[in-house]
Amino acid sequence: MTTRNLSLRHNPAPSDELFGQAADILKLLGEPTRLRLLWLLSDKEHTVGELVEATGAPRTVVSQHLAKLRLGNLVSSRRNGRNIIYHISDGHLKRMVAEAVNRADHMVSGEPLHD
Repeated sequence: MTTRNLSLRHNPAPSDELFGQAADILKLLGEPTRLRLLWLLSDKEHTVGELVEATGAPRTVVSQHLAKLRLGNLVSSRRNGRNIIYHISDGHLKRMVAEAVNRADHMVSGEPLHD
């Protein structure tokens, strides 16, 4: 199995549009607070208040990042009474976030890289 097909059930044809979309996703992942939010949302859905508490970031900052992630179609939200609950329903994105964090762990801890 090649690395191109590890998490894919399809084999997309390379195109400028495909790589442009992939680059846009990576740009959204390239900000530490947004990556932390996605990491938290990979486990379960959260309210804005829960995300504020978990990250320690100000509510306005968390809300702004969630808005960008929502515009990028990386998170979805639903209303439950007065709360807005955010979640990720995309397995590809969950795996991408986990792999980015796991790779960083190797770099920080000195753990040897592996396939």
